[in-house]
Amino acid sequence: METMEKPIRIALTKGRLEKAAVEIFEGIGIDCTELKDKGRKLIFKDGEGKIEFVLVKAADVLTYVEHGAADIGIVGKDTLMEENKEFYEVVDLQVGKCKFAVASLPTFKMNEGYRRKKIATKYPNVTRNYFGKLGHDVEIIKIEGSVELAPILGLADAIVDIVETGTTLKENGLIVFEDVCSISARMIVNKASMKMKREPIGEIIKKVQEYVENK
Repeated sequence: METMEKPIRIALTKGRLEKAAVEIFEGIGIDCTELKDKGRKLIFKDGEGKIEFVLVKAADVLTYVEHGAADIGIVGKDTLMEENKEFYEVVDLQVGKCKFAVASLPTFKMNEGYRRKKIATKYPNVTRNYFGKLGHDVEIIKIEGSVELAPILGLADAIVDIVETGTTLKENGLIVFEDVCSISARMIVNKASMKMKREPIGEIIKKVQEYVENK
């Protein structure tokens, strides 16, 4: 009796990256009809039942892929840099482009004074690594909400955050002092899946790479 091959499961981040991923997958010939007409469902199949999509939060994409509950994931480089997980990063999708930056009020001076500077951020690991490379000993304050408030209210001297257009910073009287690094969406693959499903996953990676390069 012939056994059915398990579908390739792809974990997507809800929201804007989801839309960009759908455009890419449709561009390489994968049927995303069910995913676009989703209602309250969380798992979707393509027309042939060879691909299965799941919608999860960004940080959970890494967890599902690392533990093999998903074969492939689409997630922002910001999440990859913050979370130290095991997988292969295979394609820069060239979408969701933005950057990490150090920002504060115009009066901020990083290298003046003897007091340790306080840096507020949603990304403590990214921040710690960046200032560590510069040789700065800083105190990091983890913020979950609007990080722009921290320097305004005196909670921190500066912030490290994702900057896309800079409009939010400007509207709150903050300016960018240093760019930390550029970020964009990436495709990641579970290490065991890459061995066990080498052909179908390799084909998807190849087609996505070609699509991104020719777009």
